[in-house]
Amino acid sequence: MKNKNIKIIAFSASLLLLLSSCSKKVDEAFLNPNATTRVPVETLLPGIIGNMVGSSSAQGSSYGTAFDGLYVGRYIQFWATNTTLYQYDRLSGALGGSDQMGSIWAMHYYGMGSNLGRMMDWAAEEEKWDYVGVGQAIRAWSWLTLTTMYGEAIYKQAFDPNRLVFDYDSQEDMILETRRLCHAAIENLNKTGGGVSQANLALGDAYFYNGDVNKWKKFAYSVLARSFHLTNKGVNYKPDSVIFYCDKAINSNADNAMATFANTGISGTSNFFGQLRNNVGTMRQTRFIADLMSGINTRFPGVADPRAAYIIRENDNGTYKGVRPVKGTDGLAAADQPRNFWGGLFTSTSTAATDSRYIFQNGAPFPIITASEIAFMKSEALWYKGDKPGALTAYINGINLSFDMLTGTPDYESTVPVALKITPALKTAFLANPTVVPTAANLTLSHIMLQKYISQYGYGIQITWYDMRRYHYLDLDPVAGFQVYADFTPPSGSDLYPDNNGKLPYRARPRYNSEFLYNVAALDLVGGRSLDYHTKEQWFSQP
Repeated sequence: MKNKNIKIIAFSASLLLLLSSCSKKVDEAFLNPNATTRVPVETLLPGIIGNMVGSSSAQGSSYGTAFDGLYVGRYIQFWATNTTLYQYDRLSGALGGSDQMGSIWAMHYYGMGSNLGRMMDWAAEEEKWDYVGVGQAIRAWSWLTLTTMYGEAIYKQAFDPNRLVFDYDSQEDMILETRRLCHAAIENLNKTGGGVSQANLALGDAYFYNGDVNKWKKFAYSVLARSFHLTNKGVNYKPDSVIFYCDKAINSNADNAMATFANTGISGTSNFFGQLRNNVGTMRQTRFIADLMSGINTRFPGVADPRAAYIIRENDNGTYKGVRPVKGTDGLAAADQPRNFWGGLFTSTSTAATDSRYIFQNGAPFPIITASEIAFMKSEALWYKGDKPGALTAYINGINLSFDMLTGTPDYESTVPVALKITPALKTAFLANPTVVPTAANLTLSHIMLQKYISQYGYGIQITWYDMRRYHYLDLDPVAGFQVYADFTPPSGSDLYPDNNGKLPYRARPRYNSEFLYNVAALDLVGGRSLDYHTKEQWFSQP
C-alpha cells in the first residue's frame, strides 16, 4: 500500500509537470491578444504615423484622415460625384449602421489609441525622449483633428482599460490638452542623452521626418498655431498667439509634414488616393475649384492660375471645368467634362488610366501640414490684428510656398505635361497681377481664404472644412461686405439632404460601431442620435 501511494504521488507530480510544461508551450504559442506584450518602440511608430492618412488592421480598415476626407471633401466642394444625388454631395451625415465619417474617431481611439500611449510610456522608461516627444506631438495633432471633426468626444476617461462606457467632454477641454501636449513634446524633443538618437528615431520615423527632431518641434508648433486659430471665439482669439506660434512652426517646404509611402505594389503601402487603392474613381473636381483657377470666380476674374494643371484636370478641350454637387455631368458637353483624377474619362471609374498626377498617384507623398497653410494662417491673424502690410507679406509668401511645393516635389512636377508646367515667368506674372495680389489696403479676407483654399486643395481637407465652418460657409467679409468664400454655393432646397432640415454640416457623428452600439447613454447626452446631429454647430465656430 505504501509503495502504491508513492507511485500515485510520483505520477501526480509528473502529470503536474507535464501539464505545466504544456501550459507554458501553449501560452508561448498563443499569446493572450488582450495582454500587454512589450515590443520595441521603434516598431510601434510606423503604424502610428500610418494612421495619420490611413491604415488597416484585422478589426477594420482605412482608419485615418483620408477615408473621412472622401466625404468631407464633398462638403467643401473639393470634389463631387460623377452621378446625381449622392448623399454626401447633398451634405448628408452618415446614415444607419455605417461607419462612414468615423475613421478619424477610430484612428484616434483605436488605430493610435493605446499603442501610442504604450510607446510613450516604454520610451520614457528607456529614456528615449525623442520617441516620447514625437508621440506627444502626434497625440496633440490627433486630439485637435478629432475634436474639430466631431465636437464633444471622450477625453478624461479615454484609454482607460477598466471601463466599458465613457463620458463625453467639451471641445475646449481637448483644445487645452492639445496645447499641453505640444509644450510637453517640445520639452522632450529638446532633451539629449539617455536613449536619444537621430539614427534610432529614424528607424520608426523612416516615412515622415527620418528622425529629425527639429522638424518634429516645428510640427508641434504648427499644431499649437492651429489650436489658437479660433477667430469666432471673441476674447479667446488672440492673433498675437497665432503669429507667435506660426513664426516657430513649419515655414519652409523642406519642413513640410508629408506622409510618404513605400509603394511596393501592395495597396497598404501606397497612397490612399492612388489607383492601386481605388478610392477616388467616382470623384470629379467641382465647378467652384475649376472657376477659381480659370478666371471665372468673381474674386479673381480673368486670371488663369498656372497651378491648375498640377492639382485639377483639364478636359478634352484643354480647359478647366467642374461640376456642381448633385448634378452629375451638370449639363457639360462630353468634351468639356473634366477627366477623373487618374486621367480617365469623366464617365470612367476604371483604374486603367496611366496619367495620375499630384496626390492621386500611388507613390506620391500626402501632406499633413505645410508651410503654405502656416503662412496663410499668419496672414489671417495679421489681418485681424490690423497689420495689413504684414498680412500682405504673409499672403504673398503663402502663394509662393504653394507654387514651390508643387514644382519642388518630384512626384508632383514630373507628371505634368511639359507644355503645362509652371515656369518662373508664369509664377512672376501671376504674383504681379493686382487682381491676385492687391495693395495692402485692398487685401481682403476673401483673398486670403480663397488662396489658402487653393493651396490646400486635395490634401488639406479637414483644415479647409474647419476654415469654412468658422465662416459659416457663406459669411461676409466684415470690412469688404462680400462673401469670404466668393461664389461658393452649397446645395439647397431639394438638393440638400432632407435630414438636414435646411441646415449645413458642422460635425460628423461619432463612429457607429463603438458609440451607437456600446456607449449610447453618453451619445444621447449630446444628442448624437438625432438625424440632424451633423448640423449642430461646434464650440469653435460659435461667437
